[in-house]
Amino acid sequence: MALIPTAEIVKESNSYGVARLFDQINQQVSCLYNQIKVSFEFFPPQNEKAVATLWKSIDKLSVLNPEFISITYGALASSRNLTHDLIADVQQRTELTAVPHLTCVDANADELKAIAQRYWDLGVRHIVALRGDFSEDMKADKKPQSYAVDLVRLLREVNDFELSVAAYPEVHPEAPSANFDLDNFARKVDAGASRGITQFFYDNEAFLRFRDTAAARGIQADVVPGILPVTNYKKLLRFTEFANVNIPSWMDNLFQETDNDPLLSKLLGINIALEQIKVLADQGVKHFHFYTLNRADLTYSICHYLGARASCSESSVAA
Repeated sequence: MALIPTAEIVKESNSYGVARLFDQINQQVSCLYNQIKVSFEFFPPQNEKAVATLWKSIDKLSVLNPEFISITYGALASSRNLTHDLIADVQQRTELTAVPHLTCVDANADELKAIAQRYWDLGVRHIVALRGDFSEDMKADKKPQSYAVDLVRLLREVNDFELSVAAYPEVHPEAPSANFDLDNFARKVDAGASRGITQFFYDNEAFLRFRDTAAARGIQADVVPGILPVTNYKKLLRFTEFANVNIPSWMDNLFQETDNDPLLSKLLGINIALEQIKVLADQGVKHFHFYTLNRADLTYSICHYLGARASCSESSVAA
């Protein structure tokens, strides 16, 4: 899928040829949605206003026929129940495939097996298996009871779940090296995971290098890029402090003097995400996972630009 013109093509084309070339690229991008898969991530709301916002977003994005929507998960029991209840609501109210996150950092094997069986009985067949982050009251030097690879093995024992795991193009913050991190990804795939969904990133080369290195190592799993459209640059910088995500200097320049201009920030965020998708699609990526932050507007706009049309698909949300 050649979307990006090479320097040789541009150099050899006259001015009219270059104009036609970019028109052709835009035409291809505007029809890209039929050639890719998308999935959307949400998190459980904490109050009634947030509930309304979440369902408005799910309703709006459901017409785009995502491969699945995933629901994040907290380590504490109350958060676990919020995830389970939201998964049940999505299954009851829509025709979407609802995929829960499950973490093992603060639960024993019996608890995890019970949770997994509960999901299976609910009709869930796909889980995102994660180690999870330490809660504030857990000691920083405490070794987890289990890791994501252990959770993948446990879930395989419970039932024949499809399993996605996390992947880190710019290396997990706790990993001592890129090779160590890639070895860990390989172990999760060997244990039964079929897909790695990456941490959000803005360095496309880092993603492609990770994907290609994994393939060269013989790791048989799809590597799905996590796309986080920027809505608030200051909040993004806070995310990157603990996520080990590099922000390119050009991106920092773009967001200067945008603190009081949310519309400009959104327009920039849409453009950056679109450029990411153009480059990655040109390199053979077929599935994109959007971190929506429970807001539909940017993700919907990006998918619309790529050719998604609600009028061409039936809404998955029951009236």
